[in-house]
Amino acid sequence: MSFVSGLVIGVLVGIALIVLFVRSENARSARRSALATTIAAFARMTVEDSKKLLAPEYYPSWVVFSQRQKLNWLNAHLTKIWPYVDEAASELIKANVEPILEQYRPLVLSSLSFSKFTLGTVAPQFTGVSIIEGGDEGITMELEMNWDGNPSIILDIKTRLGVGLPVQVKNIAFTGVFRLIFKPLVPEFPCFGAVSFSLRHKKQMDFTLKVVGGDISAIPGVADALETTIRDAVEDSITWPVRKVIPILPGDYSDLELKPVGTLEVKLVQAQGLTNKDIIGKSDPFAELHIRPLRNRTKTSKVINNDLNPIWNEHFEFVVEDVSTQHLTVKIYDDEGLQAAELLGCAQVQLSQLEPGKVKDVWIKLVKDLDLQRDTKDRGKVHLELLYCPYGVESGFTNPFTSNYTMTSLEKVLKSGDTENGDLGNKKRTVIIRGVLSVTVISAEDLPPTDLLGKADPFVVLTMKKTGMKNSTRVVNENLNPVWNQTFDFVVEDGLHDMLMVEVYDHDTFGKDYMGRCILTLTRVILEGEYKDCFPLDGAKSGKLNLNLKWMPQPIYRDS
Repeated sequence: MSFVSGLVIGVLVGIALIVLFVRSENARSARRSALATTIAAFARMTVEDSKKLLAPEYYPSWVVFSQRQKLNWLNAHLTKIWPYVDEAASELIKANVEPILEQYRPLVLSSLSFSKFTLGTVAPQFTGVSIIEGGDEGITMELEMNWDGNPSIILDIKTRLGVGLPVQVKNIAFTGVFRLIFKPLVPEFPCFGAVSFSLRHKKQMDFTLKVVGGDISAIPGVADALETTIRDAVEDSITWPVRKVIPILPGDYSDLELKPVGTLEVKLVQAQGLTNKDIIGKSDPFAELHIRPLRNRTKTSKVINNDLNPIWNEHFEFVVEDVSTQHLTVKIYDDEGLQAAELLGCAQVQLSQLEPGKVKDVWIKLVKDLDLQRDTKDRGKVHLELLYCPYGVESGFTNPFTSNYTMTSLEKVLKSGDTENGDLGNKKRTVIIRGVLSVTVISAEDLPPTDLLGKADPFVVLTMKKTGMKNSTRVVNENLNPVWNQTFDFVVEDGLHDMLMVEVYDHDTFGKDYMGRCILTLTRVILEGEYKDCFPLDGAKSGKLNLNLKWMPQPIYRDS
């Protein structure tokens, strides 16, 4: 039975490779032979047959599926057909990747193209395979692949100074997981309408660059820029969620193509407890955020100088293309001026964990490397506010502005019509979220003692960060669980870019002692109108605040 399942997997992979043959005019005999083999394997196979062969639950319990046997079988056949794959796929890859290389061409170069591209004689080896449950509409297969190849890849580059160089890409070492999607399943040979393929996960991609007959380091900046360009090209051409869709049967498969499904609104609020990398003073942190690690899709925050607990309160918007598999990556660096920035820590958030239309406030621990399972060192944490807005269902969300406008981002840069002629889309209107924020300081719990007798005399100071407006509660003497029930109103001119600072102090005769604080953005209260919650005190060993926030909007509009 292991041979049968291996045969099915091999045939499916074979069809994906055969598609490359079909596109090449130089592999006719190999194409005929491969197609004949595929036809023989699928001649008597129906849609239900293919599902049963790929699903272990259809087999008796004594049947053992040996992944090694299946993959050895597959690797052996791939080695045999690799010369034909090289011949057929090289031109196809070159034609697809070259325009993307040009798109990401560094400014120091005036032109960038392939002068030679072959995959070499060493076939990749598949080391793992799995079938992903994808419902009744298709079959999704993931194959882990290692390739220490000997391709012959030469790039013709020309610098702005007019210097032309042939650059060889050598010593390629690659490990990754490829995804093949056979969809839709149909009651007609070969039982599916199209094949989609993509690089699901790039675990390792190493290579070296060498000028043919020279040293690439002789031209400053070219090597780093070229390496970045190659990595961006791979990321943008084949890395998931990008996928190549190849029709097998006639039909419309536009629904399989990559398309945006929504936007992710990210508020980078703050970070705490960052590592100090500077000998004199403190780190100067800034953050880079991305969903897809492309230069034109990576957002960068401002630098906060000499601060291990920076507050950014910056908003970014990202396009989401596959909410089930994509994630937001945050990397925090120490700015080193003219030198390369040093990584302080990084974190990830799975988009599948977000509820559409619901603001999620998260603190995430920073780690040194996202691929490492364990990192015991304390590198600090980052505070994010996230809102996922899928396309086409905005009407299901609370709009904090007006029903006449669609909420597309937290920045609310909306198109508005000319009031005289009704011409939509000619002017932009920025919606400034103006309103009254009503804050009720209800109580605190489990505050840390500050007096010699194990008590404290706490009071709360509320501050709007942008305007500096302040209000204070009364002092509650000798109490670690004080109750205030005091309400304060703040006129807020720009709610999406302001923050509420809530600080707790211990009152002393000759001053006050800081006990802790919490920092709140206004996004949630703007969207929900009113909410009550319990907030832990940052910078304190214990303690939390019970607050009620209410928003009364007064939107204004500024034409730009």
